[in-house]
Amino acid sequence: MIESAQFKAAIKCFDNLNRQDPNHELFEDEQIPKELLYAKRMSTCLLRIAPDASEALQLAARSQHIARWKIPRSEYPMDRKGYLLWRTTLNRFHAETATEILREVGYDNEILKRVEGLLLKKHLKDNPEMQTMEDVICVVFLESYFSDFSSTLDEKKMIPIIQKTWLKMTPKGHEAALGLALPPKASALIQKALSK
Repeated sequence: MIESAQFKAAIKCFDNLNRQDPNHELFEDEQIPKELLYAKRMSTCLLRIAPDASEALQLAARSQHIARWKIPRSEYPMDRKGYLLWRTTLNRFHAETATEILREVGYDNEILKRVEGLLLKKHLKDNPEMQTMEDVICVVFLESYFSDFSSTLDEKKMIPIIQKTWLKMTPKGHEAALGLALPPKASALIQKALSK
């Protein structure tokens, strides 16, 4: 992880904002603000997949869901169109919130633009950093959220979700995902989806 005072100040600001999340998740016998936990999982996973990740990529990973609770899914129509609109709105909100903090702690426009591009998911297929970010997002989902999520939907709906997730990832991301110690049911579901 980067050790500059500027980087540490940005991470502290991101974490302080995410600490305000009213939603909590039980992790290791402790209730932790949901988006703070997600942000830390993103940073940990990024450094596992790409230990030499750039400063911009580390900042983007840490702020991927910054203050996400401020734009709840329930405020949008509960259909695919509503979901996509919500996601687009969130991406802009995360990019604006993160770059505002980065500007306040003194980052230059080059870093601001790179972080913004990563959070807006620009140039997904031709930007190696964006591909790494997508790998991390997918691996964090599979490692920490997939098991609970998969229990809410039937297998017929889960198979295409897994397949779409897999298509977003690089071979390096696939390797990281296949190395996860998942519960047997979740692991079997992933294997089934990949065999089709």
